[in-house]
Amino acid sequence: MLEIRPNCEHCNKDLPNNSTDAMICTFECTYCKECATGVFENVCPSCSGNFVQRPIRPSKMIEKYPASTTKVFKPKDLEQAKINTEKFINIAPEKR
Repeated sequence: MLEIRPNCEHCNKDLPNNSTDAMICTFECTYCKECATGVFENVCPSCSGNFVQRPIRPSKMIEKYPASTTKVFKPKDLEQAKINTEKFINIAPEKR
């Protein structure tokens, strides 16, 4: 089950459960849309996978299965992230 992390790992923007701005990779690294697509250009700086929009847990389920309240704030070294992006940007996610 997804943790539904509450913030962008890079810029620390709040991303509550009902945010349509939250993007995740296969390991649930969580970024806002601006960081995921603008800064990292759809290449996760941790695993080199792609990003997809994070689903919203329905309100009737959020009570039983609450979203995480633990913030993960690990801003990335932008020089290293750029090297990673350049390495994978021209490779389709299914071929990385």
